[in-house]
Amino acid sequence: MIKESQFYSKILLFGEYGIIQDSMGLSIPYNFYKGKLHYDADTYSESNEHLRTYFTYLSYLENQGTALAKLDLARFKQDLLNGIAFDSSIPQGFGVGSSGALVAAIYDKYAVDKIDPENISKEELPRLKSIFGQLESHFHGKSSGLDPLICYLNLPVIIKSKEDLDTVGLPQETTSSKGAIFLLNTQVPGETQPMVQLFMEKMKEKGFRNMVKTELKKYNDECITSFLKGDFSPLFTNLKHLSALLLQNFSPMIPDAFKEAWSNGIETGDYYLKLCGSGGGGYILGFTRDFEKAQIELKDYQLELVHKI
Repeated sequence: MIKESQFYSKILLFGEYGIIQDSMGLSIPYNFYKGKLHYDADTYSESNEHLRTYFTYLSYLENQGTALAKLDLARFKQDLLNGIAFDSSIPQGFGVGSSGALVAAIYDKYAVDKIDPENISKEELPRLKSIFGQLESHFHGKSSGLDPLICYLNLPVIIKSKEDLDTVGLPQETTSSKGAIFLLNTQVPGETQPMVQLFMEKMKEKGFRNMVKTELKKYNDECITSFLKGDFSPLFTNLKHLSALLLQNFSPMIPDAFKEAWSNGIETGDYYLKLCGSGGGGYILGFTRDFEKAQIELKDYQLELVHKI
């Protein structure tokens, strides 16, 4: 029998694209979706096939002597023959960590001398993030390792720089909380790699590069600081600037059908939208002081409540 450890989805609240350039980031678990390894009656399921491809990648790392984590690949190979698969409700291409949960599950099951999520030290976090970055690179070409880290720890993590990260607590919901963080479903999967490539191309332009390193970093980092303090007045001031900056400079990452709703939020102040992950589809992240009002404003769209504020 397989020990069925569940791994939940995640949401990068702040830091999309910015963390590539050393802005702060804040990522939280989202327990609405989850995945787990299990044995499929159909030995050659689609998921099992994907895991076989992933096994080839992991074997390559080991054979090259470049693997950052020692995995029990012999046991993984046997489990593949026995029909192991990843049973997941996490939508793929929606920016909520479908590959992150899979990577966390594989590390949890097959890592030799694995880092215990219950007793992890602050010093071990960057090392584990590097391990996960390598393990997830198979899916995205290049990965920060943050998504699998959140899925593995099931805790909010703040990224202050590439080497400085820590677990944090979130502002508590209260019965009087009218505001909310929510997801808006574009109904269309996005692809991370083309969006990241587009961003890296844009970074070659001096004006865009300066905007990322000054304005984007400023509003992003101030949003994180005020959110964690539960200081919502400066949070929403900075969110308005951040939402407008993304609409102006990251237009290709925002599906055309949602630009009007995005702009409407900035104009009315009833809600503010931002990218959730790389954009290009998937989910859009929303913040509002009054969730009921935002639901009326966005009645034509499918919303999911993430956290009351």
